[in-house]
Amino acid sequence: MSLFSLLHFKGEDLPPDIKDWSKQHVREWVLKVDGVDDSVAEILYQEDINGPSLLLIDSTDLKTMGVTFGPAKLIIHARDEVVKLQKEESTSSTNFPGGPCKPYPFHSYHHAHRYRQDSILDVTESGALDFIEPCHEFKGFYNTPDESKMSKFTYEVLRFAAACMNSRTNGTIHFGIGDKPDFKHGQVLGVVVGDKEAYVEGLKKAIDCIETVTTETNSKQLYIRDGGSSKNLLPKNHTAKSMKEYKQFIAGVPKLSQLRKKAEEKHLDVIKSSTQGSRLSHMITGGSPSLDKSHFERYVIVTNKSHPIQLESLEFLVELNPTAVLDFDPESAKQGLQQYFEQQSTVNVHLPVKYKITEGVEDIASKLKLTRDTSWVFCNGGIENESPSDIDQWLKEKGESVRDVVSFLCRKDVLPNQRFLVIFLLLSTVSEKMDPLVEAFMTFYQGLKGTEQILCLCENENAFSSWKDLIEVRCGINISDRCIYELSFPEVNGTVLSLWSKNRTSRRFLPCGGESKVPLDKKVERSLDILEVLCVNQCEGGNEDKLLKEENFYKGGKVSWWNFFFSEEPGSTPFIKRDKFDFIVNTVIPDLCSLTKACVLFHLMHVAGCGGTTLAMHTLWALRERFRCAVLKNSKADFAEVADQVVKLLMIDNKEQRPRLPVLLMIDDFDDMDKVFDLRQLIEKECAKKNIQSKAAQVILLNCMRSESPEPIPQTADSVFIGNNLSDKEQRLFVNKLAEIEKTHRNAETFYGFMIMKTNFKPEYVKGVARNTLKSFSMNQKHAQLLAVLVLLDVYCKGSSLSISLCEEFLDLQPKPICGSVKVEDGFGKFSPLIARSVVEDKMVFEAVKIFHSSIAMYCLEELIKTHNVSKADITDFLLTTQKLYESTQGKDKLLQDVRHILVKRFSVEEVSQFSPLIQQIANETPGQEEIVLRNLLARYYYLKKKDFLEARVWALGARDLFKNSSYIADTAAQVIKHEMMNAISNYKEEPLKAFKETQNLAKKESIQRLNIKKDNRPFNVSGCLGEIQVGVLVIEVLEKTPIFSFHNFRHDILSEVLSGRLKLKDVEERDQKQERHWRYYSVLREFEDVLYNLKYRMKANLNLFENVYVNFDTRFGMKDSREQRTRAELSKCFEKYAKLFCKTEAAALWKEKNVPLWLKLHQARQSLEMLKADNFSGILSCLSNESSPAVENIAKLCRFVCEHNPTVTERINFVYVNVVLSCVKLGSQHIQPYQILISHLCQILREQIPLSDNLPLYFITVVLLWPHKNLHFQECAGLGKYISLMKIAYHSVMREVMNGKRPVLHFFLGKKQGYQQLVHFGEIKRCIMVRQDQFASVWENGKIWKEKKVKELLLRVTGKVKGDLILAYTCIPNLTVEVSPVFRSELRGRAQGTRVSFFIGFSMDGPLALDIN
Repeated sequence: MSLFSLLHFKGEDLPPDIKDWSKQHVREWVLKVDGVDDSVAEILYQEDINGPSLLLIDSTDLKTMGVTFGPAKLIIHARDEVVKLQKEESTSSTNFPGGPCKPYPFHSYHHAHRYRQDSILDVTESGALDFIEPCHEFKGFYNTPDESKMSKFTYEVLRFAAACMNSRTNGTIHFGIGDKPDFKHGQVLGVVVGDKEAYVEGLKKAIDCIETVTTETNSKQLYIRDGGSSKNLLPKNHTAKSMKEYKQFIAGVPKLSQLRKKAEEKHLDVIKSSTQGSRLSHMITGGSPSLDKSHFERYVIVTNKSHPIQLESLEFLVELNPTAVLDFDPESAKQGLQQYFEQQSTVNVHLPVKYKITEGVEDIASKLKLTRDTSWVFCNGGIENESPSDIDQWLKEKGESVRDVVSFLCRKDVLPNQRFLVIFLLLSTVSEKMDPLVEAFMTFYQGLKGTEQILCLCENENAFSSWKDLIEVRCGINISDRCIYELSFPEVNGTVLSLWSKNRTSRRFLPCGGESKVPLDKKVERSLDILEVLCVNQCEGGNEDKLLKEENFYKGGKVSWWNFFFSEEPGSTPFIKRDKFDFIVNTVIPDLCSLTKACVLFHLMHVAGCGGTTLAMHTLWALRERFRCAVLKNSKADFAEVADQVVKLLMIDNKEQRPRLPVLLMIDDFDDMDKVFDLRQLIEKECAKKNIQSKAAQVILLNCMRSESPEPIPQTADSVFIGNNLSDKEQRLFVNKLAEIEKTHRNAETFYGFMIMKTNFKPEYVKGVARNTLKSFSMNQKHAQLLAVLVLLDVYCKGSSLSISLCEEFLDLQPKPICGSVKVEDGFGKFSPLIARSVVEDKMVFEAVKIFHSSIAMYCLEELIKTHNVSKADITDFLLTTQKLYESTQGKDKLLQDVRHILVKRFSVEEVSQFSPLIQQIANETPGQEEIVLRNLLARYYYLKKKDFLEARVWALGARDLFKNSSYIADTAAQVIKHEMMNAISNYKEEPLKAFKETQNLAKKESIQRLNIKKDNRPFNVSGCLGEIQVGVLVIEVLEKTPIFSFHNFRHDILSEVLSGRLKLKDVEERDQKQERHWRYYSVLREFEDVLYNLKYRMKANLNLFENVYVNFDTRFGMKDSREQRTRAELSKCFEKYAKLFCKTEAAALWKEKNVPLWLKLHQARQSLEMLKADNFSGILSCLSNESSPAVENIAKLCRFVCEHNPTVTERINFVYVNVVLSCVKLGSQHIQPYQILISHLCQILREQIPLSDNLPLYFITVVLLWPHKNLHFQECAGLGKYISLMKIAYHSVMREVMNGKRPVLHFFLGKKQGYQQLVHFGEIKRCIMVRQDQFASVWENGKIWKEKKVKELLLRVTGKVKGDLILAYTCIPNLTVEVSPVFRSELRGRAQGTRVSFFIGFSMDGPLALDIN
């Protein structure tokens, strides 16, 4: 607690020395002592205790006055504290006064300048100087009684003001400034003011009073500045001397006025001659003509305490959209710059600790959303309960964390090297060398290695002088040429805003109903940071270079909105319309709008490089006034966040509109159709969450996806294919366009992207371009090496690129933060026509270069191999071993992902390949050495990039063993060992089965967590389950080779019994006639008895899990999943091995034998069912997709036999399933039980005690079969609602760990007929529509399938009423209603409770579901 705080209470100003206190002062002081009643203050006041007497009294004296012991002690303690602090403050102010500070700037009524107590003003009291520079006068104002303060204040102000005006000089009078002998001259004491407005009003009244008194009394006074004080030349008792002085002054007034006028003119000349406006423009753009084309891609702001009036002049900050703001004002969020900024733009607020590198740099940047929104870093507390630090404590308490922030931002892999500007915005004067801003400047100066990327904005020359001096002392540099200080903040604001084009600063508009428009606020648009919103007035008022934009596009760069805009200008030929354009705009889109789903899909499939993306964007451009159009920037973005932003775009000023204008969202570069459906589903959920009615489509997804095959795909109502073959009409359009291009562009021959299409994708043309461009190629040159890498990546990893930063580093281009730096394209020399710029939206947003066309990349690679003898293996080896490619530059993580993709990812499904296409082709192209090359490359990949030294060692040693005479190969093996030692990695080995079980447990845990998160749609990780099955197969294969089990079928059966747990090893050993010879085998096997006895059980459990998942869940209704297909192929192999051992049977022969025991027949029948995967309900249901009636009839025959001889509950339930499935596959089969008998059989099971494991299959088939029909229902039908509830409970219990990211399959639908024919299986629905498998998913998702006549004829339409998010379905039984969930909840939005609806019903393990709700 300071002396200042002890002496100031709510406007009361006590003298700093107790000796000067009156009894009133003592009373006021006692009233504020904690724990002392007001009555005690009155006692001291009545006893006339003043300051001097307060210093002499003790506790006894106070008790004598009637003060009790407690308050007496508190008063004495408080007095002693005042005395103690007084001595300390006196010593400090006398010997160690505060640092110097500048006076409040003249003529700045709302300046953010602050004084610090005990600092010393670095000006003295003075008279007139040069008329412009203000003179100064100090007033302590600390001994003034309260009742005299107003009169004292007005008197001193008026006297000083009159003196300054009469002396024709500017001036400032300071209150609360000390002087000798009590203080240092100019020492800041401060004045506590309760009501500032009272002093303003008091001053006005005093002026009015003076005018009145002067008029009435004719009394005159004339004050002038006389040195450091004001002097009255007309005192009341004037003398001859004073009158003489008065007359001399009056005579000199005209001269004074003339001098003042000259001083003002001189001052204005200085201002007018300033060039700081143009300097600011040059520095903030890096020498570019405008901010639209600024050399700087990013801006970082460093700032301090602001004043409210300054915020009006900081609009330019919002337009700059800084990447980060380092804010040293702890009150910024409450009443400062952050609060102002957040009202107009999006910010992510952080403390500096978030920037500490605790994981991958790009992962941190991604979590901070560093390149998406402004990261606002509170560098001196103020948020999250972090207290601010004083200047002398800040460095110790917060300095390190802020240094972490600066170091992070200066990394080359975070912000683009040399292409971001740090702006120090000094809103308050920095006057102390320990100020945090000085430390921040020092850290940036070191991180950026100079000041070329630093700009300082100071409010005035005083602030600049202080800042310059402090930096010079700290860093030893003069920063004058990096500072702007002669411009006021309003002038800075205007200058910077003028550097933007009209297009950038003008308002943007979205379409609304009735052909109206609504403004898209800047903050709202920036909050939609995953979307690129296409506005109605897109590009209007812009100043982009038309020729440059066209050149970039025609050379092969991605089309931009500007290309469409320029093509509509007068004198231009229209943008080329592809043949499918009109069909999409006039047929497909309107048809989709008529659907009742909230979100519908349209697929634009295209061969890479054939204009698919351009056509999609052309569609959006043409429809921008009829739809709210946007493009998804990043296909890897969080889909839940995408859905949220899409719905926000839909609802902007659109909430009450009926109907709303839908959102048309283009999605591009998705590599998996499942992800498209994931996104669609999440948008549906978001629409449902926002209670958005979907009587018409609200969101249309235009899915622009590459087709891996150039073969045309048949066109459907919601899919279009764009191939590499132009129609005659399209070719004519390209010929006409070329004629226009040649008129305006001199280098049209290098427009390879356009010419490839104009020549109709002729290989001869592309080969010629590749051959001619690569004539001077040499792998010894850096730009050639980089081109080779780009070519290889593009061929084997679509969408790959290299960041601009990486290319500049590799090519030693060394960009500078000024206009005129070498472009990265120029660094590629003669190869520059082959590359194009792009913006990569990954964990971070950065600029990159890529090969402009996929066919160019393919033929360039071919040319490198044939003509220049540079093999794929050479380029791959260069890519893996050139460390400079992986140094800290932007896009490092993306490059590592792409490298892994080309080396590891396999694509073949039909032919299971061990290697990626690149590795496989390298093997094929190096005859005789393919295995050596493969092993060596993979060894390098695993130790250099994956740090998997165990895997690397296997590949390296394998290569060395094959080619022992190569030092190159031997070096790889040595490098693996060296890197392993350097990284100190130890390999932890454990039992494989145990390891896979642990994997399964973790997978289950992760799956449950994803269910709770609800935004993570990743499916259950089945690798642990598959791994355990594979290990089981390996164990079987090893055991089959041992003498114990390998002799003949009898021994084979023994192995089956042991691994089933029915026969112990000791029993086998005792009966083994060669026991002595085999004792070593038994000794080893006894160590693994638990594993062996449970092997079949564990394999069977995992096989059943896969069966349950693959039969009862689907990715997206039949969409192919290559990973799942590979897993299924591997499972098929494993099951074949499993069945060969555990299901070996001669059932057909046994049926013919009359003397075979019944138990053996039953055993063989059960083994046959297991071999046919018909020993569980999922395996039986899988027969629906196979539709092989002989196989199902055989299963039915076996099941009936088993059920006739003391069957288990599971087997009885399976019997029901077999009959239902057989009725779907072959209704007339003689092996089907009559419907009523089967129902009776089912009802009998329902009356019995059911094992928990059978609940799900039992209650599912019960719900399916007991759904009441108008002419056929049973007594048990009344319990339908109960059975549905039990089924749902069982489903979420059994399937909870595997259901995430999946959708339950609808096995059956409710049909119009009776009995078995009441059930329509999914295959019958699919046969109603003649489309390919991959197209069926789209028809299903869009709901078009329910409009098909054949489907309507098959299915029964049920009625019901809306109840919350569910439907109460009516049945033919009076008063029996059943809760049914909608497949798409959005179909219920906008429908009032109790609204009658009709729908189809499908049956899944998660309950009955409603489809096509009307």
